[in-house]
Amino acid sequence: MTLVAYPRNAPPLAAMAARTRKAMDVILHIGAHRCATTSFQNYLRKNTERLSRDGIGFWGPRRTRNGMFSGLLPGPGAATGRDRQKRAAGRIQLNLSRSETAGVQRLIVSDENMIGSVRGNLRLAELYCGVGERMARYAAAFGDRVTDVVLNIRALDSYWSSALSYGVVRGRPLPSEAALVRLAAGPRSWRDVIADVACAVPGARLHVLPFETFGGRPDAQLQAITGQPAPTEHAREWLNAAPRLPELRAWLGAKGTDALPRGEDRWHPFSLAQGAALRELYADDLMWLTAGADGLARLVSDPDKKRAGSNLPPTDKTRGRRYDDDQRRLAGTG
Repeated sequence: MTLVAYPRNAPPLAAMAARTRKAMDVILHIGAHRCATTSFQNYLRKNTERLSRDGIGFWGPRRTRNGMFSGLLPGPGAATGRDRQKRAAGRIQLNLSRSETAGVQRLIVSDENMIGSVRGNLRLAELYCGVGERMARYAAAFGDRVTDVVLNIRALDSYWSSALSYGVVRGRPLPSEAALVRLAAGPRSWRDVIADVACAVPGARLHVLPFETFGGRPDAQLQAITGQPAPTEHAREWLNAAPRLPELRAWLGAKGTDALPRGEDRWHPFSLAQGAALRELYADDLMWLTAGADGLARLVSDPDKKRAGSNLPPTDKTRGRRYDDDQRRLAGTG
């Protein structure tokens, strides 16, 4: 019998198994705002137990905004002499290790504030200025664990209308005509945001999901992100929707009666020409994404719709001739 001597400092079996186990993937879902992001987070939160059985973990704003990301971005803070950014990165790495130890194979981190804020967009009249620098800091904090980044986009006229309504009920004044002109004429579009994010997180795959396809369908969005069947429970709960005109008028009081149009619909503050210009800019973005986005991102299609194959389905190519023959026979019966 041959005896095998193991070194005294050999790692325990649990550590050896951990080394051979596949590392946890991190998926950063970065919004954007006003794209049913809150509804998606609510859906993930209420299906946590089901998702955990599939090896999927979830961090939402209740966790990320409870001190985890504190200090990662420049801002006011106590002068302790410590590197706040380094401490935030260490905090994130510690929580990542805990999730991996708990058996999470794919971790979805969803927080739309990673790319900026609606208030900042309205103040600058531009779409997520500085998103590149912000995402570079998050990418550095998460390290090489980030495999995918998910971004929701929305038609620009609809996005800005929703953002303006959101701002009004939070105390912002109604936009002036000059402000609307500035928004409609702004050169920055989703293409610029996508390019900034792709440059900031170069090692990750960037997936772009249009609101028009996935809004109100968090289960379809999750399936598109993970490639796995998604639970349908709590998939039709819609949260944080833009207020309609009656709610805006009630919020503004007498001032809203004169400034806002009549009706029960959502508020559309842009003129026909301004709305058309914003929709055209969004159409250009979608065309660029459909063409491959210069290799920077992938436009995600509806997982419930089957794409056409290389050969079109057969059609009845003799219908016209048979129709003519029938007409001749009918003409001769009289």
